[in-house]
Amino acid sequence: MTPNQIRQAGIQALAKTLGPVGMVRFIQQFDMGKGDYTRERDQWLGDLTIEQIIKGAGEAGRPT
Repeated sequence: MTPNQIRQAGIQALAKTLGPVGMVRFIQQFDMGKGDYTRERDQWLGDLTIEQIIKGAGEAGRPT
């Protein structure tokens, strides 16, 4: 089998077993995404300390 035939057979098997929506959701789990998460995380967190992050997480979990 060629790589393309293997890919097609795999997609058909996933669609048959999981249905079209389940197949798409399964495939999306393997998307590598874009960008540099570490660099972007540093941009949003800035110079926050661990204590500030923990405090913010606790406040976010409280009902308003």
